[in-house]
Amino acid sequence: MNAIARYEEQSITTQNPGRLVVLLYEGAIRFLRQALAASMAGECRKQSQSIARAQDILLELNSALNMEAGGQIAQNLRALYSFLWQHLNRSNMNNHPQGIRQSITILEELVGGWKTIVAV
Repeated sequence: MNAIARYEEQSITTQNPGRLVVLLYEGAIRFLRQALAASMAGECRKQSQSIARAQDILLELNSALNMEAGGQIAQNLRALYSFLWQHLNRSNMNNHPQGIRQSITILEELVGGWKTIVAV
């Protein structure tokens, strides 16, 4: 592993959990913006790949939820992540850019809340 890769890995693994959540949301938003641009350009393959990457992040966020400690908030987030994953899947299958936009809006609301919590 080269020095840059080691630095990037270390900078991610040493973040506090709240900051990691923010980074994951920002990554999902970035991939969905790429998917939206690809959709507008008629690049179906790139759109699908970008949506898949955002969905992978949603799965990671979902798997990181502590359902016992998180209570109702964790349950609500799990339901929201599941909804977003399915919504993006339908949007991708039907080439529905509005669904991508809606997902971006929801994730932007979530990241804004997390940024407030962790004072980023």
